[in-house]
Amino acid sequence: MRRALAAAAALPALALTAVLVGFVWFADHVATGYLPADDHADGIVVLTGGRDRVQLAVELLEQGRARRLLISGVHPATTAHDIQRATEANPGLFACCVDLGHQAETTTGNALEADIWARANGFESLIVVTSAYHMPRALLELESSLPGVRLVPRPVKRPELELDTWYRRPGTVKLLLAEYVKYMLARVRLGLELVGRA
Repeated sequence: MRRALAAAAALPALALTAVLVGFVWFADHVATGYLPADDHADGIVVLTGGRDRVQLAVELLEQGRARRLLISGVHPATTAHDIQRATEANPGLFACCVDLGHQAETTTGNALEADIWARANGFESLIVVTSAYHMPRALLELESSLPGVRLVPRPVKRPELELDTWYRRPGTVKLLLAEYVKYMLARVRLGLELVGRA
């Protein structure tokens, strides 16, 4: 009985340790995200949420890293012309090779929007552009919606977050912790959906 009680008392501490270890792994992964040697793909999908994300995606398209760009989660009132002017991109590039997705309001919605777009264009590989802290969850959702499609992450690091020394900045720790919780909830949800389909 004593052993059983001691084991039960130790469970919360073990669970907390597991959560902390998982969070540190997540934060370190975000901070040390790599740039792949080959960042060419059929298409580019950028998940909106900051001007720097869209700017990088447009620059990659201009460099010929992919044939087409989807800007997913665009505000309904925002037009291609608005984005073209904000990024100072070639108007001809937007006319020929940029698509706007106005339906997505969440990361799950971004993944569904990207799935429809990739299938319509016959794409088998995508460069994924989003913030570094958002990339793990974005890839998780996209991998679930686009099985078999090669995903090439291009994370955007906001300088003010100082991700390389995240543990020294309370605001960055709070942001990463909130994103870690969302990431774990997404993992649980997708795992349950997989079990439900089995």
